[in-house]
Amino acid sequence: MKILVCISQVPDTTSKINFIEDNKAFDNQGITYVINPNDEFGLTKSIRLQQQEQAEVVVASVGDTSADAILRKCLAIGADRAVRIDTQPQDGLYVAHQLASFAAEEAFDLIITGRESIDYNGGMVGAMLAELLQIPFVTNCINLEKKGAEIHLEREIDGGKEKLKGEFPLVIGAQKGLVEEKDLIIPNMRGIMQARQKPLTIRAAEELEVSSSTLNYEKPPAKGPVKLVDPENLDELIDLLQNEANAL
Repeated sequence: MKILVCISQVPDTTSKINFIEDNKAFDNQGITYVINPNDEFGLTKSIRLQQQEQAEVVVASVGDTSADAILRKCLAIGADRAVRIDTQPQDGLYVAHQLASFAAEEAFDLIITGRESIDYNGGMVGAMLAELLQIPFVTNCINLEKKGAEIHLEREIDGGKEKLKGEFPLVIGAQKGLVEEKDLIIPNMRGIMQARQKPLTIRAAEELEVSSSTLNYEKPPAKGPVKLVDPENLDELIDLLQNEANAL
């Protein structure tokens, strides 16, 4: 069994976000990057399958040299090898094309992406990747079990959960529930030392036309002052909710 886990690096949620060049570019100065949480759930599940099925786990990311540290962490967690596609991720379709070009060469049984990244929340790369490879896609995946030649899945849908079964190859969009936060693997010293000996391959990017561009970034407006209302004055509270907060 051969598994590809697609990894994106995202700013730590405690990082202070700023924009430069007249709000047209993201300011990387002082930003700490982490593995996208949804990707990390998928990576942890792949390591379980590695242990159960003797699977080979490959991690891949589209990015510049700043992504190497994240990929090394994935290797320390337990991935067998890593691939970095050497280009700046431009948009979801661009990233999907780069990953599809690599994935098509190695015939993976299972490809795991995050349901979405926590920076842009696009939620599109997994579906685009599956379409480019012409294989099925299941997102919001919260359970995956291999039973012989079949794969049994469960995903969240509006109002409940849906159980599915199918065959490989397959792309899934991972999220919390596929594994729990308490099950995430923290690299130990042995894993960190082993990661230094595992291959991290730099792959040249495909020449592609970028289909979108960013006009500018804009921060959410600052929160206004808090208005305190006497708990006995319900008329004033209703008036504020209706006419100022537009909540009624």
